[in-house]
Amino acid sequence: MVNSFKTVAIFSSLKSSRVNKLYAQIEEILESFGVKRLFPQSSTILVNKPCRKFSDKYIAQNTDLVIAIGGDGTLLSAARKYGFKGIPILGINLGSVGFLTDIAPRDLTQKLKEIFSGKFMLGERSFLSTIVNDKGTEYISLNEVVVHSSSIAQLIEYELYIDDSFVYRQKADGLLISTPTGSTGYSLSGNGPIIDPNVKAINLTPMFPHSLNTRPLIVDEEKRIKIIVCDRGEIGISFDSHDIKNLKPGDVVSIKIAKPKLKLVHPMDHDFYEACITKLGWSLGVPLKSD
Repeated sequence: MVNSFKTVAIFSSLKSSRVNKLYAQIEEILESFGVKRLFPQSSTILVNKPCRKFSDKYIAQNTDLVIAIGGDGTLLSAARKYGFKGIPILGINLGSVGFLTDIAPRDLTQKLKEIFSGKFMLGERSFLSTIVNDKGTEYISLNEVVVHSSSIAQLIEYELYIDDSFVYRQKADGLLISTPTGSTGYSLSGNGPIIDPNVKAINLTPMFPHSLNTRPLIVDEEKRIKIIVCDRGEIGISFDSHDIKNLKPGDVVSIKIAKPKLKLVHPMDHDFYEACITKLGWSLGVPLKSD
């Protein structure tokens, strides 16, 4: 198969000697395939030789692929900068879990050669689009939106609506609204369900609710989520743990699935459930069946 990626940007948000070594290895592989390399200004990678750095806007307009070196946080950053603009993302995993960055450094040479020989899979993931009080600023997140208390051990109160239908009024530490991609992130820590990435859904997980009968709620991704802040306490909202904003009583948070989709490049042997077994320790202590 023919290589589909003629121009590639290499990105990281980590400052690490391991990142720089991997960058040099990736450059060597890309050069052997005749691939043009671009270096984003926002990347933290240190390059030994002089090179021109390009703006994120230029990268998004002139790149066929972005290779993100780091953990899922690095890939989330690359997804917002470039993936939301339609550029496919390939993740090299230096994180502790890394559900999105699925190529380990030990497999880097082999997997990159396969991918640039045309042997890869494309996965599609949804972004969340959030607007507060119907104002123009749109906040984009790949994993989750979190409405939360900004004070330690203090509940907040809010109302939840789905497609303008009242669902409940609740006191809790907060409410976590996640995509299937985000179901293996912060939502997992909040005891939310793990959702197959191919399921078209939005998950709503209350955080330490002041109720014994409150459970996570999964709705179709076509639904529109509305949260009305009722409390006078210190309340914040965050998007993939960045762009943290303060909320006040009466604020209305509107959340829906954004139209642009993220394209993730995977090796041919990528398997979500195998990743769950490896990264989450499923079946630990249970002997594998023999053939």
